[in-house]
Amino acid sequence: KDILGRVYEYFLAQFASAEGKKGGQFYTPSRVVRVLVEILAPYKGRVYDPCCGSGGMFVSSEKFIEAHSGKIGDISIYGQESNYTTWRLAKMNLAIRAIDGQIAHGDTFHNDRHPDLKADYVLANPPFNDSDWRGELLKDDKRWVYSVPPAGNANFAWVQHFIHHLAPTGLAGFVLANGSMSSNQSGEGEIRKNIIEADLVDCMVALPGQLFYSTQIPVCLWFLARSKRNGRFRDRRGETLFIDARKLGMLVDRVHRELADEDIARIAGTYHAWRGDKGAATYADVAGFCKAATLEDIHKHGHVLTPGRYVGAEAAEEDDEPFEEKMKHLTATLRQQTEEAARLDSAIRANLTDLGYGG
Repeated sequence: KDILGRVYEYFLAQFASAEGKKGGQFYTPSRVVRVLVEILAPYKGRVYDPCCGSGGMFVSSEKFIEAHSGKIGDISIYGQESNYTTWRLAKMNLAIRAIDGQIAHGDTFHNDRHPDLKADYVLANPPFNDSDWRGELLKDDKRWVYSVPPAGNANFAWVQHFIHHLAPTGLAGFVLANGSMSSNQSGEGEIRKNIIEADLVDCMVALPGQLFYSTQIPVCLWFLARSKRNGRFRDRRGETLFIDARKLGMLVDRVHRELADEDIARIAGTYHAWRGDKGAATYADVAGFCKAATLEDIHKHGHVLTPGRYVGAEAAEEDDEPFEEKMKHLTATLRQQTEEAARLDSAIRANLTDLGYGG
């Protein structure tokens, strides 16, 4: 079962890479999914993805439970996908792994197939900056608690849809384009401000570029908590964690970057330490990487949620070599390199002369 599942996932990844931009409709890179899942740790309850593509979030959630010796039956899965072919890919992806899930076909905004669902975990990678969602038809929708999202960009329609479907102690983790953290266009800044003032933003993670097959748009992860004082973790009211992970990961080819296992563990471990998970390490701010900020800090930054604004600059390495000594080394190195360059120039000219191009 697992071998078949891994083969299927491999081909999905290959198709996504070959399809380029279109591939993003059905595939989220597994390492990005793992960051979401490792941070949210969905051990038990209802897991919901309203734009589920080929179902990668669900597969990763099941793998997480298996890896942490939990019981697969402890989570129930709900999803929706608007593209019929992609919906069939998701059904197949779950079927070959014997994962039971209620995956509906239809447009999530205009035909929500799970209207009464209140999920313990929302995991999603919605289409970035979607201008084609027919938002003008939904001006009075009950989901728009924090203001009506602009018809020209669905980002904050998705965010409010996720919040609408969260249980009272629910957590959401999702991928959005970086613009969502700072945009003030068409009332988006007002919606973001209202969500911040409702104290729903738990953590923001800036990711490195080139993680996606489908787009070069830099992306971030949002984590929302319906209640930051729910008894499972420490009381985090009035606090938000910012993580700047843009320097993590490594290039696997000329155009794609991937997060290593230790990168994922570092991001998730930082969040769990800050949240006060049982058995987690003690949290401390790290200049250039993470910062626990207050609502007051966010007010000062005009409700912009870009982690780079909060984490500061990375601490510079101590350099106790005296200036005079350093200049001597640098000058000597420069002299050597200049001499080497002259020698190479001379050798190249001699070779060209031998070949009859000396003039």
